[in-house]
Amino acid sequence: MHKTLCLALLLAASAVHALSDSEKETLMTAAQQAYEQQDYATAREKWQTLAEAGDAAAQSNLAVLYYEGKGVTQDYGKALEWLEKAATQGDARTQTNLGLLYAQGHGVPQDYGKAREWYEKAALQGNAVAQYNLGDLYYTGLGVPQDYGKAREWTERAAIQGHAAAQYNLGILYKHGQGVAQNYDQARAWYEKAAAQNDARALFNLGALYYNGEGVPKDINKARAWFEKAATQTDDKEIQQAAQKALQKISQ
Repeated sequence: MHKTLCLALLLAASAVHALSDSEKETLMTAAQQAYEQQDYATAREKWQTLAEAGDAAAQSNLAVLYYEGKGVTQDYGKALEWLEKAATQGDARTQTNLGLLYAQGHGVPQDYGKAREWYEKAALQGNAVAQYNLGDLYYTGLGVPQDYGKAREWTERAAIQGHAAAQYNLGILYKHGQGVAQNYDQARAWYEKAAAQNDARALFNLGALYYNGEGVPKDINKARAWFEKAATQTDDKEIQQAAQKALQKISQ
């Protein structure tokens, strides 16, 4: 199961009691504008003021700057410190990001158990990325006993919210009957949802379904169409190469 680990910039404002409303708005707006203009030093200065006053969104944004080394020297330890401050205030996206740090082992020893704890807090609040990542942990058995049923449950929650990678993974679970009864129709349906968002693996796997006649009538023309999309409409080099090989095989 594929998982991408990344930190998402949080730009929402939150309450800061030590500053007036106008001061909060001015600082947050200035920080956002500076970030968009790649003036990271100014963004850091503004977010630092808000973060020290207890603003969870600013704390998360400051963590991103330290994580990426923008406007500051890259420092995973400080990124962790600010994420923890924000995560304890209950922000689901921040909790997800904190889980990512533990999963990656950046600023802390790699600890999938702690990653699971933070993902779960966020997942229970409905965060699709956390649900997807939690499903991945249960699928691989990292930080938890391997459990395809729970992998399916959390992956499905994310997929229903439109998370493309989760939709693809759910298709995989249905195809192989992992945590759910094998169902090629459901596999195809979830692949199609992911493919509509240009997920490279879904595009390729749809081609494979039609080429092999798995759950659908074998249809070389449809297989070719999906393989062509996988080969030309994505940036995934591995999938591009696999799709090109499939197209060569079809043309022989």
